[in-house]
Amino acid sequence: MDGTKPQRALLILDLDECLIYGSEFELHREADFCVGPYHVYRRPGLSEFVTGVASVFDLAVWSSATGDYVGEIATQICPDDFEWEFVWARDRCTPRMHGETLETVYIKDLKKVKRLGYSLDRILFIDDTPDKMARNYGNAIYVTPFEGDDEDNELEQLFEYLHSIQNEQNFRKVEKRGWRSRVN
Repeated sequence: MDGTKPQRALLILDLDECLIYGSEFELHREADFCVGPYHVYRRPGLSEFVTGVASVFDLAVWSSATGDYVGEIATQICPDDFEWEFVWARDRCTPRMHGETLETVYIKDLKKVKRLGYSLDRILFIDDTPDKMARNYGNAIYVTPFEGDDEDNELEQLFEYLHSIQNEQNFRKVEKRGWRSRVN
């Protein structure tokens, strides 16, 4: 055995601006739930998306937010009778200084996931911030940032796209830029 898990492909999901939007201020409607001082809004279609992709992929959460925040949101959006493969927060990221903005960027290095036995060829990562996936751009699918728009349909389109590539043996070789144009 080569140390890799014989499981289905792994889909890692970012939280803020991907699956949810957290704001210190209430938006145009009541929040779906609150975590600390944040009003949290689910992206439209979130429950259906997570349930749908969980039938084909192993699912995990990896966010650059703090652990308590990430843990609570992962619990809130988790379907019944479902368990995440892992829920990771900022402490699992690698902090790096952005060369232009001089701000700290928390990089999500998939070598850490590989150590758990997952093959990099069979991992996809959904994020809205390319800088965070700088070391593994071949595994990334970028979504438009979600900021509370009730008419957003990104997860519906993303589900269709993921369904269309789910059987690929090496996701790193699949051209994912412009993925929306490959959806009906």
